[in-house]
Amino acid sequence: MSFSNVSADLIWEVTRSQNSFLVKRKSGPQVQFSRDPYNLLNVHSRKHAGFVNEKAVGIAPNEKGGVQVITKKAGFANKPAAGRISVTYGGNKSARKTYKGVANQTAKSGYRADLRQAAVARASAIRKSQKANTKPDYEHKLRGNAAKKAAEAKN
Repeated sequence: MSFSNVSADLIWEVTRSQNSFLVKRKSGPQVQFSRDPYNLLNVHSRKHAGFVNEKAVGIAPNEKGGVQVITKKAGFANKPAAGRISVTYGGNKSARKTYKGVANQTAKSGYRADLRQAAVARASAIRKSQKANTKPDYEHKLRGNAAKKAAEAKN
């Protein structure tokens, strides 16, 4: 969305109150969220707005398990498809290697060190959600005489 002759701050000021990623809720406190794919924390703020910043990081689940790290290249504002780099960490890779790769891609390569912790947390949450629940369902114990009598009456 950013153009070479328009600053990111100006774009943010113009689109801050109305954009397609903004989520407003009328009930409860007036908290605003963002659905921007390049927004790791889903917080509506200038720092985390991926459509405004030249460099942005997004993490999404992969179709076959694992995570996909999507980054924007600086200088490709007029070519959004060419400025999008996607790296996939499969579900067969260990969690530590995935987190280390995400951290290296965001911080150590000089990209956006301020987003390293948020990126690793997002990747961790996605990996955790992809795990199957391994705990078996157990039968609850009956407690109290009234519950035991009711169970006997059913049988």
